Amino acid sequence: MEISYYIVRMPLKNPFTTSFGTDIYRESIIFRLSENGITAYSECVSDHDPFYSYEDNTTAMHIISEYLIKSLKNLPEPEEFLKSVSYIKGHNMAKAALEMLLYDYHARLNKKSLADYLGQNRGYAIPGISIGIDKIDKMLERIDEAVKMGYNRIKVKIKKGLENEILKSIRDVYPDISLSADANSDYTFNDIELLKSLDRYNLVYIEQPLCYDDLIYHSKLSREISTPICLDESITSSKRAEKAFEIGACSVINIKPGRVSGLTESIKIARIAMENNGHAWVGGMLETGIGRAYNMALAANNLIDYPGDTSPNARYYSEDLVKNPFTMDNGIISIDLKRPGTGIDVDSNALKKYTIDSGKFEI
Repeated sequence: MEISYYIVRMPLKNPFTTSFGTDIYRESIIFRLSENGITAYSECVSDHDPFYSYEDNTTAMHIISEYLIKSLKNLPEPEEFLKSVSYIKGHNMAKAALEMLLYDYHARLNKKSLADYLGQNRGYAIPGISIGIDKIDKMLERIDEAVKMGYNRIKVKIKKGLENEILKSIRDVYPDISLSADANSDYTFNDIELLKSLDRYNLVYIEQPLCYDDLIYHSKLSREISTPICLDESITSSKRAEKAFEIGACSVINIKPGRVSGLTESIKIARIAMENNGHAWVGGMLETGIGRAYNMALAANNLIDYPGDTSPNARYYSEDLVKNPFTMDNGIISIDLKRPGTGIDVDSNALKKYTIDSGKFEI
């Protein structure tokens, strides 16, 4: 069995600004597994910097090389792999990279598309779009483009001090679009009056307004504002999702497979949301076409009922790592169920072009 890794640096078409910084490129770790005539790929969603999460590419590679990689020796089913590495606390992004690699491998081995392998597949994903903080005219221009393209939900990044300017400007032009706001933990409970002021904008939800690991204050906030709360960073497992719904900390969850250790937990979280009369959607981490294929397979699951951050990658990158990137037609992204696994064809030339470091693991 051969497992290789490639650290790639992909330039973004446009800078992407959130409350904690601006990205001009995406640095990802790609994994390739070859065994039994099958080749599978996955992507680690950690980043060069520990801003979204404590995990970064350096910690992920350390945990994978020193602890996780040996658990791939007999190519276990993904859920068995997660059980075998449960003694390692946290490091969900590192775990997810290998768990999803196993999903692609086993789906291909069983000659099933990944969406079918996960079950409850409807065959298509309903995409929304996420727009970073920029000058108002630029944001309005991108929203106009997105509306014309048929996106089912517009999400904009906000931060303290700019939220009302951004949201009022959008609502003045687009009073009826499905609009949400993502704060990326830029507020505290002391900002409650400011957060109450956002109720006037009729948002589908406000995403992660408070601290990245908080549930308690989100629960208190949910009783003070009429805007539904969506949690992102705070939900790191199905257990955390259960607690969040139990105390009323949210009614919506943004599921990012890498954040919750992979697709096994993602499905559990989506089911928990449904059982609690909540909602779930699939977020993104500016993945290349490799990582995005996993998001699409999950977003096509019947447990996912809200549009997600699943734009075709042509929006972010001039050139992708796959030859057959997803495209949107009439507001949906169809999943090719005839191709096994993730269904992607990796562009070896593009992979080589953007690789800044590579190597192999001995198991």
